[in-house]
Amino acid sequence: MSTVARDASHDNIFKSMKDITFEQTISDQCGVTMNDSVEARAIAEFMSSKPNVTVTYQPALIRIDGHGKLIFKMDEIGNYLGREMTAEIFEVNTSTHYGRMVRVDDNTVILFGNMDDVFEYI
Repeated sequence: MSTVARDASHDNIFKSMKDITFEQTISDQCGVTMNDSVEARAIAEFMSSKPNVTVTYQPALIRIDGHGKLIFKMDEIGNYLGREMTAEIFEVNTSTHYGRMVRVDDNTVILFGNMDDVFEYI
């Protein structure tokens, strides 16, 4: 059995404390942290092809971070995975998130980095 190394060429959102600057600004970022699983890897690989998305792999977790909003389409992810993906399976794999999460319908989950963008859904 061979082991495939993860692609380390992706940007990493984690920084050393010496490299962190604290600012009094509002971020437009949003994201999810997922337990490492077959489904989470497929979601991460699929989302990494989208603009303004950063995927960071940790030993047991995968972070998917974005600017503005992240749109997760279950049918697109399912096609990439090779089997059905539902919003419920997505939510089970998501251990935490930041930003405002809206489940638009059974096929679409959106994370917003800006609260003003959420108003059309509430």
